[in-house]
Amino acid sequence: MRCVTRRLMLLDTASLYFRAYFGVPDSVRAPDGTPVNAVRGLLDFIARLVQDHRPDDLVACMDADWRPAWRVELIPTYKAHRVAEEVPDGTDAEEIPDTLSPQVPVIEQVLDAIGIARIGVAGYEADDVIGTLTGRAAGPVDIVTGDRDLYQLVDDRRGVRVLYPVKGVGTLQLVDEAALREKYGVDGPGYAELALLRGDPSDGLPGVPGIGEKTAAKLLGQFGDLDGIMAALDDPMAKLTPSQRKRLAEAREYVAVAPTVVRVAPDVPLPSFDAALPGAPRDPAGLTALADRWGLGGSLQRLLAVLPG
Repeated sequence: MRCVTRRLMLLDTASLYFRAYFGVPDSVRAPDGTPVNAVRGLLDFIARLVQDHRPDDLVACMDADWRPAWRVELIPTYKAHRVAEEVPDGTDAEEIPDTLSPQVPVIEQVLDAIGIARIGVAGYEADDVIGTLTGRAAGPVDIVTGDRDLYQLVDDRRGVRVLYPVKGVGTLQLVDEAALREKYGVDGPGYAELALLRGDPSDGLPGVPGIGEKTAAKLLGQFGDLDGIMAALDDPMAKLTPSQRKRLAEAREYVAVAPTVVRVAPDVPLPSFDAALPGAPRDPAGLTALADRWGLGGSLQRLLAVLPG
């Protein structure tokens, strides 16, 4: 019997609805005047993705914890600049636009009523869910994200690539190993090490002072990987400049913990789920009620029209 390989598509959902929110005018509103630009923009984006790339399986990956304590414990500055100034219960809440946060539960309800698998796991970011699902996949994987951190998962041998929105949510850049080597001089796993050496202000990663992107790529090419670079630091014959030796030596403590923070977790305890793209809505009555309540109109219909059923 012939084994059919299934194509999996993984959505970095928060990254995409943020882009939808800023890419679709907030004049797009529900009948009661509530903005639904992120909801409708995301539905249109998913419809386009399904139409153009025909995934067999589709999972909307969620940030159950956008700033996990285990990452903050290792690097306290991790995403610290994104924390909202006042949070009543003392936990970290991400600062997001006032008119976006009420749309997130609507997005979740609509995805559930359609029957699109939606996975978030306490203590982990969507990136970690994506990393775990990618590692388990038996066939090719398309990761749709506006977050370059996930470039670390690109793997031509396994058919893992990133579809990166470069303009709103309508134009996608296909990122494979050739694209990474051309732009950064590294492969997928090398991108994570490049990022931690270079630093990333958007994630609060300090990096190694004085080691920019080009120098990081050169060191990785010269010594193979991060372990090779740090081994060279302990080898007086290795070809490191005095400045590089000084910078790396001063950053030993950071370099020791940063890989755990920067690399996606490969072993998230996932719940049971059905990733198959539904042929028809799981909850037609509930979906109709949501469509009427929020005025989802053509955006929802366009997505329903491209479902495989």
